[in-house]
Amino acid sequence: MSRISHAFRFCALSFYCVAFSLIATVAMSNAASAQNAVSVVSDARVAGDLARTRFILDMDGEVGYNLSFLSHPYRLVIDLPSVTFQFPRDFVPKGRGLVRSWRYGSISKGRSRVVLDLNSPVALDKTFLLPGVQDQPTRLVIDLTESSPDEFEAAVGQATSHAQPVGATASVPKQDTQEPTAAENDLPVIIIDPGHGGVDSGAVGSNGTLEKAIVLNFGRFLKEKLDKLGYYQVYLTRDDDKFISLGSRTKLARGKEADLFISIHADSITNGAETTRGASIYTLSERASDRMAAALARRENYSDVIGGVDFSDEPEEVTDILVELTRRETKNFSIHFARLVVEELKSATTVIKNPLRSAGFQVLKSHDVPSVLIELGFLSNNLDEKMLGSDEWRERVSDAIVQATNGFFRARIAQQ
Repeated sequence: MSRISHAFRFCALSFYCVAFSLIATVAMSNAASAQNAVSVVSDARVAGDLARTRFILDMDGEVGYNLSFLSHPYRLVIDLPSVTFQFPRDFVPKGRGLVRSWRYGSISKGRSRVVLDLNSPVALDKTFLLPGVQDQPTRLVIDLTESSPDEFEAAVGQATSHAQPVGATASVPKQDTQEPTAAENDLPVIIIDPGHGGVDSGAVGSNGTLEKAIVLNFGRFLKEKLDKLGYYQVYLTRDDDKFISLGSRTKLARGKEADLFISIHADSITNGAETTRGASIYTLSERASDRMAAALARRENYSDVIGGVDFSDEPEEVTDILVELTRRETKNFSIHFARLVVEELKSATTVIKNPLRSAGFQVLKSHDVPSVLIELGFLSNNLDEKMLGSDEWRERVSDAIVQATNGFFRARIAQQ
């Protein structure tokens, strides 16, 4: 063999050794990076008022965390494992309600911290991690309520550790999970109304998803969660694929002397279908809040026509002054519940711009039953259609509605 051949073989062998060494180095580097990977915190916000304030951190994974209170001045400390804070370039931490201001950063190797500077003494109402689903990030949610200096001082030094992610349903205080002491007929009555059904399929997604199936599945799931709490008597207007007229739905609510009526739907639009997505909630108003609300109400009110309902025997509108006063009070309760739902949904899923809306929905016209219509999302949007079939999404959104319901009936639950 010539010297040139020996030289060639030596160079080739050297090249392969170097290449193998580089590949091994890259692989080890990637493995080390995976082991040392940290969660990224991408957004944060404060919502609420001086009675109740919510702090939310958006991140790309679930982490353990510790909470502790400090006094002089009043502060809440959130200790995290090492995370990377990657907020938008123009992001500025802003306080609101019980939180005057807040700050964040790394405090030592492997540890990060967020500190909330408080306007006054607070109590920790609940805290939980919402797992990420679809394009929604994992969310750390902390709810604070106003408290007294003595109660705050008693909590100082008593750190709470959350090594494992805590689901929203697990965030209900322990005393709230006890068996109710009141008789069943004293419990608040809730009617869950899965829209459409039978001959009326409602909206149809681009992939063939039927609104009537999505909302029935969600309604059953929500009822099961509320039933487990033991606080409420919960009924469905329909528990299978059958048509029920709008009037029959409201009659059921009044017949059960309902304290709350929740109608569940999933919308569909033609214009802007690819960009319009997210949940929304509607209360009754003869004057619609916007064109989309008006169009939606017209479509939903058309359900009885699709089902072949005869309107000739429908009673005329009652104009008694006492009924009108009751209607006004009921409207205020409906709006109060709707606002609670919107605040919870903002932490759980995508909501549309101005998610609290109103229109003349026939199904919301019980003058003495607080009533709302929740649009879970838009089946006309591919992302929403896919999300509406997700178990993780259903878990998050149903938890949000449960939390809003507990807030709405908080005073009555406390008496049980």
